[in-house]
Parts: sequence; C-alpha cells; structure tokens
Amino acid sequence: MESKRVYLRPGSYEEKFVRSGGHGGQNVNKVATAVQLRFFPALSGLPWAAIERLKALAGSRLTAEGDIMIVASEYRTQEQNRQAARARLEELLARALRPPKNRRATKPSYGSKLRRLEGKKRHSDIKRDRRPDFE
Repeated sequence: MESKRVYLRPGSYEEKFVRSGGHGGQNVNKVATAVQLRFFPALSGLPWAAIERLKALAGSRLTAEGDIMIVASEYRTQEQNRQAARARLEELLARALRPPKNRRATKPSYGSKLRRLEGKKRHSDIKRDRRPDFE
C-alpha cells in the first residue's frame, strides 16, 4: 500500500509541550516532553465530507470546540513525541480522506434461503421432541 503524506496547512494546528506523567523521576518533573497537538479542522481546507468523517473517527479526541486533540508522551524527547503526534494525526487524516465504499444491495441466494429454512425446521423438530405427549 502506498503511503501518501498529508499536507498540513500552516495555522491549522498548534503544538504545546507539557510535562508528562508517570515514571521517570526528576526528568518527568522538570522537562516538558509530552506534546499536545491541537488540530483545527475548520482551518485545514479539507472538504466538508472529510471533516465530518474526521470528527466521527476522532471519538474522544474531539473537543467541545470541534478541534482534535492528540497527546503523545510515550518518548523521552520532545522531537520524538512531536513526530509521534504528527504521525497519528496524518494517519487519522488519511483515513478521513478515504471515502467509504458504497454498499451494493444484494439478495440472499436460493440455496441460502433453503439452508436457513432447513435449519429452522431441524431446530423446530428438536424442540417438538422435547414436549411431552399428552395423548
């Protein structure tokens, strides 16, 4: 599968560095290595349909203002976390830019209908055999 890089328009996102939580001792307490990448879909120049798909795909990363917030803190350096956050955003955008496949309505085949009815009859016979005879 070929990988197309998504172009991020300047001003459509901002990065903010904050202190990470978790293990790490003094490094965690004094160095802001985690990155919060905030993406503004309205300023991105994406087609409206892609923005709607993007918001649906974002899930809990979607803020009340309609922005997408991606937090990356798995690495010890700002640069690695910045690259990780941008990679996640690019992957999300690539998925949103791919239009969904149209579903073609199909009918069940004659054989599948017969198999379904045969299964129902078999199950009915099993249940009928469990009933007591009152005659």
